Amino acid sequence: MSAQAARPAPPARSGAATALGWILTIGLNVVAPIITYNTLTEDHNWSEFSALLLSGAWPVLDSAISVAWRRKLDEFAVVTLVFLVITAIVSLVGAHSARALLIKDSGVTGLFGVLCLATLLAARPLMFYFGRKFATDGTPESTAWWNGLWQYEGFRTTMRTMTLVWGVAYIAEALVRIGLTYVLDTKTMVALSPIMIYGVLGCLGVWTALYGKRSQAEGERRAAEAAAAEAGAPAA
Repeated sequence: MSAQAARPAPPARSGAATALGWILTIGLNVVAPIITYNTLTEDHNWSEFSALLLSGAWPVLDSAISVAWRRKLDEFAVVTLVFLVITAIVSLVGAHSARALLIKDSGVTGLFGVLCLATLLAARPLMFYFGRKFATDGTPESTAWWNGLWQYEGFRTTMRTMTLVWGVAYIAEALVRIGLTYVLDTKTMVALSPIMIYGVLGCLGVWTALYGKRSQAEGERRAAEAAAAEAGAPAA
């Protein structure tokens, strides 16, 4: 199929299913782990590692719900589980001082960046699966639509570029945070570290949305130009 062919429109999505998917994903992967970790460490004096392990049960629950809903373990769920394992291993290994814990947190985001870059060598990059998780409502129709977009060169380039940018950004963020850990005092870093983590995430999210829209518009423009050229070409 021509790379300039117009991409098919997405199927109609269930608003309720989409909203529920977003609520579950954000609630179980972001909100619940943070609340659980802070409650256990601050109110019940649990160790950081024990609290981290228990808070990691929420994303596992999200993966289980995804499996039950879609009747399969999708790539996003696999990545989530791998990331939890990496987090547990990094937290367990080495010293357990405040500075070491901050460095370990940076190591986790750095490893995520490495994972992004590593998937550029795979059949499909990591952002393809992240995009499918958030751009569809999990129905077979919407999943098939997203998978079908891979045939278009522009879409493949967009997914690979997004993955490259996310990987480089998180590796850079990790290196900067590790450097600041040795320059600033622990109290300052405890406050600064989450700001950097979510600040980078927010910037990447905004850039991804803008870049995705621009790429889609560019693809539609090229498809329109190709269609116009074909319409104006003399018959053979």
